Amino acid sequence: MQWRKAKNRIFSTAIIALSLLAVLPLFLILGYVIYRGLPGLNLSFFTRLPAPTGIPGGMANAVVGSLEIVFVASLISLPVGIGAGLFLSEFRVPRVQSVIRFFSDVLSGVPSIVIGLLAYALVVAPMGGFSGLSGSIALAVLMIPTIARSSEQVLRLVPVSIREAALSLGARRTQVWLRAVLPTAMSGLITGFLLAVSRALGETAPLLFTAFGNQFWSNNLLKPTAALPLQVFVYAISPYQDWQQEAWTGALTLVLIALAINVLARLGTRAVK
Repeated sequence: MQWRKAKNRIFSTAIIALSLLAVLPLFLILGYVIYRGLPGLNLSFFTRLPAPTGIPGGMANAVVGSLEIVFVASLISLPVGIGAGLFLSEFRVPRVQSVIRFFSDVLSGVPSIVIGLLAYALVVAPMGGFSGLSGSIALAVLMIPTIARSSEQVLRLVPVSIREAALSLGARRTQVWLRAVLPTAMSGLITGFLLAVSRALGETAPLLFTAFGNQFWSNNLLKPTAALPLQVFVYAISPYQDWQQEAWTGALTLVLIALAINVLARLGTRAVK
């Protein structure tokens, strides 16, 4: 008995240690980004436009541009992704579903720079120039597989008894999905959506070939639009220390935006419940 208790303690300790080891890189990255980015975090960073080196500037246009691009990308990807997840979980068309799952898995593994090149060929070139809208389309392509596959997994967890109860009350299939299945899985659907948004917020490569960036305010998504990852990339590879400091602050801002979106979504989900 004593030996069994000792083995239990050893394995429990080992599992806890391995779990901490798995999340250690995340804490190291967050800690270093906070250490390097916090000194430059002030109000002027969110109110000023980028300025030449030696002159205090900010990334206000890039913060707003990123939010606009990701918002439009969410409008495109959310209905498509959840619709695909609903089809994969609720219908019984094995061959078609296998094809959709295969291409979703392949698409989720395609390097983001390839998606950017594809968006350049199919959207930017026909439109005749770079634009924030083309950046949104490129990010939407990246988000759809994540939303679709996570939605499928979450919707499969909804008990069959809920569907049967709704059908027994005379509800049509669409009413069952909209009023019973989707609300039941709302928390999981939001989690999958937030994963996709968090990835899209930090993507730089697709925006290099689509949104292109802008040093000024631009409220027209049909024109080149500033984005925070692009501004961080440009400043990070510059030889100027003040620009490099702003790049670290921009990286910290991206983390804070992702954290704020997650917290607000969680609070909203609890309020709905």
